[in-house]
Amino acid sequence: MERRTNRREKECDDKCHNAEDGEQSLNCKTALVTLNVGGYLYITQKQTLSKYPDSYLEGVVNRKIFCPIDADGHYFIDRDGLLFRHVLNFLRNGELLLPEGFQENQLLAQEADFFKLKALNEAVKSRWEKEQQAARETTFLEITDNHDRSQGLRIFCNAPDFISKIKARIILVSKSRLDGFPEEFCISSNVIQFKYFIKSENGTRLVLKEDNTFVCTLETLKFEAIMMALKCGFRLLTSLDCSKGSIVQSDALHFIK
Repeated sequence: MERRTNRREKECDDKCHNAEDGEQSLNCKTALVTLNVGGYLYITQKQTLSKYPDSYLEGVVNRKIFCPIDADGHYFIDRDGLLFRHVLNFLRNGELLLPEGFQENQLLAQEADFFKLKALNEAVKSRWEKEQQAARETTFLEITDNHDRSQGLRIFCNAPDFISKIKARIILVSKSRLDGFPEEFCISSNVIQFKYFIKSENGTRLVLKEDNTFVCTLETLKFEAIMMALKCGFRLLTSLDCSKGSIVQSDALHFIK
């Protein structure tokens, strides 16, 4: 059964064959290809799909492998259309870049196998192994308060994702504009150091996200960190001193998960 080409693909083929040698090579590489993957349409360049020789996609665009077409003349591939986004990005970027919290490593590895992309398969497995190792490791959280504006509040966690959650909860508001988390408080991916708190001066204030009328102080920032730790499944190890009055008044709090 011969593959029908749509008008756009036929025009691209004609350009490839009718151009001078140098121009012909360029036209062929930059020719646009439309893929229908599980009902999702993707448009990319032929050279992107040809990046890995002997892969399924390289074989399809160079007509080494038969691929059915849809009613519009696009290549139809009966695979997971949503996951193909990550396959295509890997071909474009040369590295595996996945969104935070991605949980479909095994499915993506299966897609890599189908498309005969060994490099992608290895990258997925490496990522999965690192996640498994991290899951087996104990996560520590330390909140230290010197009760001094010059020293401020220090939050340390050996899991960068918790620090990211803290940063996502707190924003800087400047003249009715949301500026995000103030980078001057970031020491590293594991440490935040609030050396001072921002009062409502000159229209600038540090607030809790989704409640930009609530101005933060070191105590409220500390309380937010404690509540977020408990919600994330951390257990408090520190013995509380009743003379301090409340958990917020403690000098140092240690959590584990």
